[in-house]
Amino acid sequence: MSDAALSSEAESFALTRPIHVGRSHLVVSDLDTVSSFYQDMLGLSLIDKSASGVTLGAGTRPLLTLTTARDVSRQPRNAAGLFHTAFLLPDREELGHWLAHAVSRGVRLDGASDHLVSEAIYLSDPEGNGIEIYRDRRPDEWNFKADGTVEMATYGLDLQGLYDAAPKTPWGGMTDRAAIGHIHLQVGNIPEADRFYEGVLGLKKMAVYPGASFFGAGTYHHHIAANIWNSRGATSRSTGMAGLSDYSLTFNDQAALDKALATLETLEIPVSRTAEGHALKDPWGIGLTLTASA
Repeated sequence: MSDAALSSEAESFALTRPIHVGRSHLVVSDLDTVSSFYQDMLGLSLIDKSASGVTLGAGTRPLLTLTTARDVSRQPRNAAGLFHTAFLLPDREELGHWLAHAVSRGVRLDGASDHLVSEAIYLSDPEGNGIEIYRDRRPDEWNFKADGTVEMATYGLDLQGLYDAAPKTPWGGMTDRAAIGHIHLQVGNIPEADRFYEGVLGLKKMAVYPGASFFGAGTYHHHIAANIWNSRGATSRSTGMAGLSDYSLTFNDQAALDKALATLETLEIPVSRTAEGHALKDPWGIGLTLTASA
């Protein structure tokens, strides 16, 4: 395969797998402030707006819904829920371009890491919801082990080199080739997360860190991650809590969706049919909708 073909594949590799993340939904206290942050700092476009919420995306592709209500309560740091939403950019140039924009706007970063499979920059929105902005290395650059898992690590990222390599043209917002590459969750315990995401939904455990599992479909390094770093022993989320309300998983493989739905039925896990797909909750009360690709 040519380098050009590999590059083209890597731009959307996460989305071409049998299962991938579709969109995320956060409940916030200050809708205007948080919405402005995602539009101004991350460059998401406004797709839809109502009195209680907005839908933001990359171009016309919906990625993030923000809603609010009068009785929103603050999420405790040790609650189950969101660790971060990870926005995937198609290449290193786009990541550097966003970094240059962030520097020009004085955005406070929480960290930056080279994970071998990817390069990632971390920050938080005004209400403390974690965000990752990252780009994948080409899959042929990843180191797969004999059991099919992939080598990942956490090394320092050369932010200066990334910044220096960024285009010198004005940044025009998040590219319409961007997507949510993965969702990283805080959960109550890892064995239960393994049983649900691998045993029930059919993802494969692609990597393990102390206190965390990383689940992917179709050899992707991870579409879902779950950790207990802040949330060991957490129980189901409270009604009206700010933070991650729900997210969607899109199935490109109908057989994989049918298998997941059959497993949910066998285990008597409640599932309701909606206009979007099949809605349920994970063991910690985080909403999840399984959808078939168009």
